Amino acid sequence: MNIKVAEKVTARRVQMDGAADVSMRMLIGPDDGAPNFNMRMFELAPGGHTPLHRHAWEHEVYILAGSGTLRTEDGDRPIAAGNCVFVPCEDLHQFANTGGATLRFLCLVPSDSA
Repeated sequence: MNIKVAEKVTARRVQMDGAADVSMRMLIGPDDGAPNFNMRMFELAPGGHTPLHRHAWEHEVYILAGSGTLRTEDGDRPIAAGNCVFVPCEDLHQFANTGGATLRFLCLVPSDSA
């Protein structure tokens, strides 16, 4: 069993094409011996966004702080602290910070997705 302080986990800048002002902390993952899931914390600066993308795995997301927009093929949806989001496999999606403070969220994905 392992306990960490999330803010002490190293934040790494997301380098994917289409990402802007996004960092990610791998809170629980392969280095922790987690065989099935990765728990990641993303932080988007005001105006920042993840790439508009799709992939073969689902996401479970919990918004910790801030506000923004979830962009999908069905249109934009507002998101804010306390919201839970399920992104199914192959759904086009992008998280964007449209607020004035950092947008912070947890994202859980299968461990074989990265």
